[in-house]
Amino acid sequence: MIEKTASVHWEGPGKKGQGQISTETGALDRYPYGFGSRFEDDRKGTNPEEIVGAAHAACFSMAFAFAAEKAGFATRTVDTTAKVRLAKDGEGFKIDLIHLTMEAAIDGIDEARFQELAQTAKRDCPLSKALASVPEITLTATLRP
Repeated sequence: MIEKTASVHWEGPGKKGQGQISTETGALDRYPYGFGSRFEDDRKGTNPEEIVGAAHAACFSMAFAFAAEKAGFATRTVDTTAKVRLAKDGEGFKIDLIHLTMEAAIDGIDEARFQELAQTAKRDCPLSKALASVPEITLTATLRP
């Protein structure tokens, strides 16, 4: 079993408050976030949705590389972007869509097998499973020469 830790320190009220996100590896160390970076165009901080997106893209990319390797194909490169949509839901919000876009370079694989492995990785990556309550998780996978 593997456990990883992240922590947040928050000060102030919701709209005017400011938080800091840290991870045990130090990849994020008191990295700022708040209302402006989540709901407005403040680019000085992060937000939960882009962190979820980064985690999902990273997990999916690794799951795809493992699935390809297990099937006898070595990935040269895998580039994945995750768009996470935060939508109004009554008085609050919910994540209603995550769209993964992946481009990969793999020698000796045909398009059908590539798409099959991509869909398998989307289904089986731990973050996809953890995010199963998101109504729609989609994938566009492109095989690069």
